Amino acid sequence: MLRRVALFSVLAARLALGAPATEGKPVVDLSYGSFQGTVTGNTTMFLGMPYASPPIGALRFEPPQLPVPFAGVRQATQFGSACPQQKTTLHQILPFEIEISGYNGTASEDCMFINVYTPAGFTAEDNLPVIFWVERGAFASGDSSLYAGQNIVDRSVALGEPVIFVSHNYRLNAFGFLASQEVQDAGLTNIGMRDQRFAMEWVRSNIRGFGGDPTKVTLWGDSSGSLAVALQLVIDNGDTHGLFRAAIMESGSTTPLPAMSGGQPYYDILVENTNCTDAEDTLECLRYAPYEALIDAVQLTPNVYDYQSLDFAWVPRIDNDLFSRSPQKSYQLGLYAHIPLLTGDCDDEGTLFSLTSVNVTTDAEFLTYIQTFFVSGATDEQLQAIAEAYPQDPADGSPFGTGNNYTLSPQYKRIAAFQGDWEFQAPRRFTLGIASKSQNTWAYRYSRGDNYPYLGSYHSSDLPEFFTDVDYIGMDAIINFATNLDPNAPADLPANISHLSGFHWPLWNSSADAPPLFTFTDPVPTFNITSDTYRLEQTNLLTTIALQMV
Repeated sequence: MLRRVALFSVLAARLALGAPATEGKPVVDLSYGSFQGTVTGNTTMFLGMPYASPPIGALRFEPPQLPVPFAGVRQATQFGSACPQQKTTLHQILPFEIEISGYNGTASEDCMFINVYTPAGFTAEDNLPVIFWVERGAFASGDSSLYAGQNIVDRSVALGEPVIFVSHNYRLNAFGFLASQEVQDAGLTNIGMRDQRFAMEWVRSNIRGFGGDPTKVTLWGDSSGSLAVALQLVIDNGDTHGLFRAAIMESGSTTPLPAMSGGQPYYDILVENTNCTDAEDTLECLRYAPYEALIDAVQLTPNVYDYQSLDFAWVPRIDNDLFSRSPQKSYQLGLYAHIPLLTGDCDDEGTLFSLTSVNVTTDAEFLTYIQTFFVSGATDEQLQAIAEAYPQDPADGSPFGTGNNYTLSPQYKRIAAFQGDWEFQAPRRFTLGIASKSQNTWAYRYSRGDNYPYLGSYHSSDLPEFFTDVDYIGMDAIINFATNLDPNAPADLPANISHLSGFHWPLWNSSADAPPLFTFTDPVPTFNITSDTYRLEQTNLLTTIALQMV
């Protein structure tokens, strides 16, 4: 089995950690109400606190609004409901078992909740660094309860580098990323991205009450959460407005953004299946459509495990508001946040997303597939160059280094190699190639030797390294980076505390010809420095094509 893997300045938190509390549980007082958390081990947890009003009825599809004030003390000991989820089902019959992680708990439109994990006993005067986690799930599913922060906070205390971990829910699929001409005209674009920004503003205004320093926030995301972090870096031409000082991008970098018009077919599916076709204002009709009808209509749109896979139906799009240009263009213009970056990918990012395309079996079908869903603007010459860069020979495909093994179909490993490079490796190198000239950047490669059959070091297989694995290598790097803006261990950290003690992780641009990658190998806790030069010609080709499409 796979391992499971608009401003807020009026809000202000007051000190409560260490203050009198009911039944010995900590209470935090915010300007709109008070919350009582709980203590487990070395961590105090405040879970399921609303950071915005429920986006129901008139507020559906609207930018986030301030939370509703309340009297008394509310319990903050359980996660709030997840936002409405698009179901992800893999229909392909496979010669191995696979578990597709999804959310099976309670989902509701009333889902704008935030969670704060803070070291037990710390107070507002401690000014601790903050890790702000952005949930993953292809912008269509996922929930902040799936990746809890207790292990990270406990480990940070053991390292002597205490940090606070914050996670939140933001609207997904049609509820957060509805796109069409109607949506564009109404100015209601990229709502899920606006939710993320609103949660950051909540942190800036409130985190001192939990012991945090609002000037020391590090963004961190995986997969679509990482893509979201990359997008946050180019909003307002890279002006962070003091919301964060560093960023971690795990399996997702600066990729092309599609046009708003690309969402029109999915908008039309919703309209048709919610009895809104004859409405004078279809967007207004969708706003008040029954929840059950709307979420059922969402299930009729493609999900990440359908044929088109990484060509998401629900995704941030260029809207001439939050995003007036493709993010790559922003980087070329220098209009991005010049802050320390830590970023990396797994070796075989594309395998998991290629399981649904095993019916593609010929060279012609391969080229048609990638042209249809990824490089629609490529010339015939460029398509031929891609065909040569990614040959049909399974030995050249992903999972890499496995020869002719794990060939699900004649084109499976070829498509997996292309998708991994197009969506992950090439954008990461593009981002680092520019950002490393203006700020400190570090990069890693997750290349475990205990590869899973057919999938290798697949997308998301590195998550336990950062959240749960007991060797603490990846987790320690995250904590070091959030604390000191450097993933290396502090010079005075004893060797018996962390595997990173005494090890030097160089900056990515410290070698022009062979940029260094911190590489996870097997058996853990083995790691070393390798060169970021693998498949360089292929990723350079894909970057050139992507930039021409922009």
